[in-house]
Amino acid sequence: MKLKDLLKDIDIIEMTASMDAEISGISYDSRKTKSGDAFVAIVGFESDGHNYIPSAAEKGAAVVFCERKPQLDIPYVMVENCRYALAIASRNYFGNPASDMTVIGITGTNGKTTTTYLLKHLLEAKLDAKVGLVGTNGNMIGDEFIHTERTTPESYELQQLFREMADSGCTHVVMEVSSHSLVLNRVAGIEFAVGAFTNLTQDHLDFHHTMEEYAKAKAKLFGMCKVGCINADDEWHGVMCENASCKLFTYSAENNAASLVAKDIRLSASGVKFCAVTENELAHIKLAIPGKFSVYNALGVISIGIALGVSLSECADAIASARGVKGRMEVVPTDGDYTILIDYAHTPDALENALKALRSSERGRLVVLFGCGGDRDRTKRPIMGAIAADNADFVIVTSDNPRTEDPQEIINEIVSGIKVKKNRYKVICDRVEAIKWAIDNHMPDDVILLAGKGHEDYQVVGHEKHHMDEREIVAEHIEKRKNR
Repeated sequence: MKLKDLLKDIDIIEMTASMDAEISGISYDSRKTKSGDAFVAIVGFESDGHNYIPSAAEKGAAVVFCERKPQLDIPYVMVENCRYALAIASRNYFGNPASDMTVIGITGTNGKTTTTYLLKHLLEAKLDAKVGLVGTNGNMIGDEFIHTERTTPESYELQQLFREMADSGCTHVVMEVSSHSLVLNRVAGIEFAVGAFTNLTQDHLDFHHTMEEYAKAKAKLFGMCKVGCINADDEWHGVMCENASCKLFTYSAENNAASLVAKDIRLSASGVKFCAVTENELAHIKLAIPGKFSVYNALGVISIGIALGVSLSECADAIASARGVKGRMEVVPTDGDYTILIDYAHTPDALENALKALRSSERGRLVVLFGCGGDRDRTKRPIMGAIAADNADFVIVTSDNPRTEDPQEIINEIVSGIKVKKNRYKVICDRVEAIKWAIDNHMPDDVILLAGKGHEDYQVVGHEKHHMDEREIVAEHIEKRKNR
């Protein structure tokens, strides 16, 4: 590819490279640079790509994209923001594959994963679409599952994935759009047919610092889409709508002025039922996932479906046949008269919603086992401790992904928010042992919620991932109990 083709839609400050130079690839990691590559010097949080230009040059880089002039003699293109340039150049390199598909982006703190899976099911059932999925649980091309490390991949890998999706015949892409990806330009250059906002609650303040900045990051999506589907009941919905450049469609379970309203809501242990009403249609909705948050997830999916031309009645039919999502109120088989569920709830709001959803349906005790991730927002730890103590009968505080922090110190910060008697909570630092203790000490009709890990099958300690699947831990321990 000629450099001039790679640079389409990228503003250039200055350059010494020839527009007719042949470029064979793109790299942003000097260790992976090959001869003929355009090396993009990204300024990261821990390292600066400009320091690795000599290494990229040694590997045979044909040109360097940079934000300041290189210290050695190599053809360069100077731009204002290398992350943005990487996104646009990657889009150009792979032939703008997203333009051949209908791309739907979902942003928000909670509910993104469930919404994407429900929407994928709806599009396959009612539009006979082949759907690509990008998200926290992993990526999918139709039925093919691809493991992923982050909610939204870096722009080069994302465009490469889009190319694979388009080449395999995908007509639609449903993707979670994280606030990080919006701020760091991973999704720059993508035109979304529909963007959706689920909610905004405390999370990622280690990165965004304030809720206002967090909200503004999410709101960027609504300057990149044709239609925006907004949860009108969320207190931050005004920020999403304020500078939106797209047509807006709102949904609500409380406000009759919204475009789509849920009425006559009925919650049970088996799921939710409600009546969905638009200006011209009415349909009865049934979703086999418990909790009021499931009402909002369903409303979000219906809103997107309507924006894509699917009728309300067809949306209702698809949602009724949808199955649950791994790690989202997932029921794990047990050996007796008690229930174990796994849920990804790792924010204050998500934990509270999960516990309240279970509280409305359980008969015995409600037991919650959870921890908080290391190297992440510390302020939410005592808040989550208080929420667990206020909404569960018994709390087991343990580790999540401690990363480089001391697990016991994280636990101490969680416990500082627990203001109940010590006979209502227990601290077990080792998560595997904590799960075993919960099983061994259950009472009849207990509901035990393992919160925080969800779909994850690993634990991050230090900088290393160790295999740890809670489903396996439960199954193995129950089997050992049978053989005692």
